[in-house]
Amino acid sequence: MQSFRTELENPLVQKDILELEQKIRAFKEGAVPEEKFRSLRLARGVYGQRQQGVQMVRIKLPYGKMTLAQWKRIADVSDEFSTGNLHLTTRQDIQIHFVSLDRTPELWSLLEEDNITIREACGNTVRNVTASDIAGIDVDEPFDVTPYAHAIFEYFLRKPVCQEMGRKFKIALSSSEKDTALIFMHDLGVIPRIKEIDGNIQRGFKVVVGGGLGAQPHLAITTHEFLEEYLLIPYIESVLRVFDRYGERNSRHKARIKFLIQQIGIDAFNELVAGEQKALTDQSVAIDSNRFDEIIFPGGTLPDEKTEIKNPLNFEIWKKTNVKNQKQEGYHVVYVRVPNGNISSDVSRRLIQKLKPVIADDIRVTINQNLLFRYIKPEHLEYVYSVLEAESLAAAGYGSTADIVSCPGTDTCNLGISNSTELSTVLAQLIEDEFPEFLLNDDVAIRISGCMNSCGQHGIGTIGFHGSSMKVKGKVVPAVQVLIGGGNLGSGEGRVANKVIKLPSKRAPEAIRVLLNDFKRNQENNESFLDFTFRNGERYFYNLLKPLADTETLAAEDYIDWGQEEKFATAIGVGECAGVMIDLVATLIFEADEKINLAEESITNGAFADGIYQAYAAFINAAKALLLNQQVQCNTQVGILKDFDEHFTAKGLYNDHSGFRELVLQINQNEPTGQFAKTYLQEAKTFIEFANAFKGSAILN
Repeated sequence: MQSFRTELENPLVQKDILELEQKIRAFKEGAVPEEKFRSLRLARGVYGQRQQGVQMVRIKLPYGKMTLAQWKRIADVSDEFSTGNLHLTTRQDIQIHFVSLDRTPELWSLLEEDNITIREACGNTVRNVTASDIAGIDVDEPFDVTPYAHAIFEYFLRKPVCQEMGRKFKIALSSSEKDTALIFMHDLGVIPRIKEIDGNIQRGFKVVVGGGLGAQPHLAITTHEFLEEYLLIPYIESVLRVFDRYGERNSRHKARIKFLIQQIGIDAFNELVAGEQKALTDQSVAIDSNRFDEIIFPGGTLPDEKTEIKNPLNFEIWKKTNVKNQKQEGYHVVYVRVPNGNISSDVSRRLIQKLKPVIADDIRVTINQNLLFRYIKPEHLEYVYSVLEAESLAAAGYGSTADIVSCPGTDTCNLGISNSTELSTVLAQLIEDEFPEFLLNDDVAIRISGCMNSCGQHGIGTIGFHGSSMKVKGKVVPAVQVLIGGGNLGSGEGRVANKVIKLPSKRAPEAIRVLLNDFKRNQENNESFLDFTFRNGERYFYNLLKPLADTETLAAEDYIDWGQEEKFATAIGVGECAGVMIDLVATLIFEADEKINLAEESITNGAFADGIYQAYAAFINAAKALLLNQQVQCNTQVGILKDFDEHFTAKGLYNDHSGFRELVLQINQNEPTGQFAKTYLQEAKTFIEFANAFKGSAILN
């Protein structure tokens, strides 16, 4: 592997990239354990694929925004390092696949030339901060949440409190009470509100916490109906500190914040959050709400050639479904349906070149894997449509029943059970061919995941499918679990879909036919499909679909998954969605030493709160190492403190303080001053010395 050097100006970015290159080399030389290396690369956006020897690289686009130059840069990078495909995700990221591990530092450095990062796009970190794609142009918004989303992204990037949590943490900001960012399914979500206080208009947010999908969905719980804007970031830090300290770390399937809240209750959780107040980095954070007011409007001239539309009727439907008014008078937004979220680098470059004169330099990736163009004048809509039509991207029905969300499934994911992308394609075509009226329906949302983990968000689909399998007469049949009745109720409220029945995968299209035809026949008073499902209940849909579950009538093709030619066989690998657990004693002690060095650096630079938290992490890592070596299994960080006192302090093995827990939890009893930071760091250093001495003693042997 050749040594790589970056010429980037940002020293933090440069350090990140060089560290990744050095760790790759150390891993290949056997100096870094695989578990430790996996954790490190995940936090730098490098994710293992189903295919051995190649990586998926996730590109982090805060709230889905990219400039035209950034879009072109990503396309060029995909050509050089990947397959020329850009995959748009429900987290408003872009993923590229089949990347060589050795080349990831170079790839990252090229992205950073246009200020694009992959840092903390994966792993047990604060993931990409998502937001409504129409933030800033939404006719219903009380104010633009874009500056707040960006401030959250910047504030917590590389923040010590959220680098090694028990699981990932997802934040979303909606632009209005319509909740187009779906905050109800997030670890933490906010909706902007305004309130008159003492005669002045105050900005603030409704705040919810503890939402999530996966195999056990949970709806978020409201903690604030109105939290002042300057308290938003400090509140998020408090939540992250509690999650880091009290969250599950042994069983990753129970390690999301929703499980912590279920375990201790929302009142106890709120008390813990309030208990972190004194120790926060900042008691309030002012956010420049005008930061993104300046819009780079399109200013070019259209090509001389005459605009030609091949399908005028579709153009009229497209204008109804894919074109929306902005709050800025005289401008429209255009949504582009991107099948399965996949768009090639060649198509991307052609769109950039042809549309640059008529769209703003502000492209958004949407949470349903599509693209949004802004600030388009009415007289340019025909031209925009003709460009999209030439690239086969002019499908009408954005946000409709035909606009299906799906994860990559078995195409690239280790956890995929069945093929979700081909099924999505088949169902979208079925809607367009047999139910064209549903191109105008935006309340029937079909969502497909390749497994139960809900990356395709099947758990909130009005109709959802997730990949599964069935055993029939000793043979394995690809199957889908059908879910009915999930959806967005607005204002941070939602409904989780009910599991109804499992069917052979090849019968999913017929299930859609049955469901939609039944809805058309039995709908009352123009009720929505969501209301229809609520009125009829789970058993109604089970009986409706039960004939399709009859396995006595299976044909040969039913044993072959969508998009495949061979008989189906389950082949599930080890997922990396949640990172890994590292229980190696030597590695933990080594990491404690690293945390001490980082703490010293932070305190020297005046980042006292960060330095204190890094010293805290050093305490935790070293104590965990000693406990594990005594065959004491560790779970939460607060559990480590308790167990250390029980197995070391109480037994006289540790005598420096009367209580280790009391010593370490000084972290949330003191303001992050320079004096406390230095004192706390020295205590951590002393404990690391004890841990190192104990590790080498006869007691440990």
